[in-house]
Amino acid sequence: MASDVNELTINFEEDDILKVKELDKVILSKGAWATIIFRYQNWNAKDQKYGQDCYSIRRYQKRSGQYSQKSKFNISSNEQAKKIIDALQQWTLEGDV
Repeated sequence: MASDVNELTINFEEDDILKVKELDKVILSKGAWATIIFRYQNWNAKDQKYGQDCYSIRRYQKRSGQYSQKSKFNISSNEQAKKIIDALQQWTLEGDV
């Protein structure tokens, strides 16, 4: 695990194959609890290529100087991501009235 929030990654390698490839990340909060949203792709062994973009929101807790993952929510498609964006935009705009 990482001791610095900037070092946290979603990359996952197995049998010399990068099975989960991180494309980008945004750190939403830092501190004893960190929240990060990742953009990533999964390796498709059958097609021998990476699939569509996916997204994951993950929460990490720092204990004894190391971050460990405590929860995650995976957004599995662009359609689902757009629905989440639409809902958040609607709710945040309502708060501006």
